[in-house]
Amino acid sequence: MRKSLIALVLILSFACFAQTQKSMKKAAAGGPDKAFMQKIMDQWATLDPANAAQFYASGPHTFFDIAPLRYNSWTEYAAGATKLLATYKSAKLTVNDDAEVHHHGDMAWASATVAEDAVMKNGKHEMATFRWTLVWENQGGKWMIVHEHISEPMQ
Repeated sequence: MRKSLIALVLILSFACFAQTQKSMKKAAAGGPDKAFMQKIMDQWATLDPANAAQFYASGPHTFFDIAPLRYNSWTEYAAGATKLLATYKSAKLTVNDDAEVHHHGDMAWASATVAEDAVMKNGKHEMATFRWTLVWENQGGKWMIVHEHISEPMQ
């Protein structure tokens, strides 16, 4: 009896593990990838944070940007970005080939460098490479950014 019970527990454990792995792969299959990251950067390149808003979770989340240092919600982030982006005439943001995306169930995280080619309203041409790290959460079937960190190497 005891051997049968142990065998049953082991079989159920393996079955649960297999189902969990299958669920995680299924979630990952439809999750963010480099193309999705580029789609986000394309919206930022419009210089209107309202276009990128569809990718960001509302509520209290932390977003670190180049300037200022920290925002505590998408509302704060959008307001600060609007002021900064108002100084630009055009921008092109390209996610580089070093992009990596990792999935774990309803969460995903990524990192990449992004090439910036922008023109400011004063005519200055700005080219830079910055670091981009982000965390997504699958909220009701939609992958939303719940944490983001953008930084530029010190010159």
